[in-house]
Amino acid sequence: MKKVSSILWGIVLIAAGVVLALNVFNIMDINIFFDGWWTLFIIVPCAIGLFTEREKTGNIIGIAVGVFLLLCCQDILSFSMLWKLLVPAIIVIIGLKMVFTGLFGNKANEIIAKIKQNGGETKVGCATFSGCDLNYDGEVFEGAELTATFGGVKCDLRNAIIEKDCAIQVSAIFGGIDIFVPDNINVKVSSNCIFGGISNKTSVHKDAPTIYISGTCMFGGVEIK
Repeated sequence: MKKVSSILWGIVLIAAGVVLALNVFNIMDINIFFDGWWTLFIIVPCAIGLFTEREKTGNIIGIAVGVFLLLCCQDILSFSMLWKLLVPAIIVIIGLKMVFTGLFGNKANEIIAKIKQNGGETKVGCATFSGCDLNYDGEVFEGAELTATFGGVKCDLRNAIIEKDCAIQVSAIFGGIDIFVPDNINVKVSSNCIFGGISNKTSVHKDAPTIYISGTCMFGGVEIK
């Protein structure tokens, strides 16, 4: 993904340089400082993020915000209408994400449900106005449910025994969750975020077990390292 991001940013910079050069030689007359040009600093990074980042919802919302601001600067919309339209647009985007998640299934929820149906138990970590530190060194790990409400949860799986696909359900509401995973594990994320997000800094490994992570972030965040 880093290579794709570098290529896309390179294309953007080359295009900007070419336009500036053509303007200097009077071959073209493109005003790059049009009304609302600064909104491109919101729109372009979010557009690139759609191709380079695993979680798309935040980038889609960012593009929506940038486009609405640009339309206001171009006097197509008024700033008084901005919040009236922007809030419903964000709600619709989040709603669509939830619908698609429901239609196409959620692997993490399926794994957790299967563990409980078979009489197994998932690890539970909950921090409410406090902190919670979970360490699974030498333990067989199949699934966990982590909740941080005005608090923080740290889940260390780096030395856990992961023999097959497993799952983690997360909920971060005005709180944060840090998940540390082994280097030879895949991580797939499915989330619904409102003014929050999930950051997945892991790499892809072929033919390796996968940790499926799903959950909700509201004014909170989850970081997977």
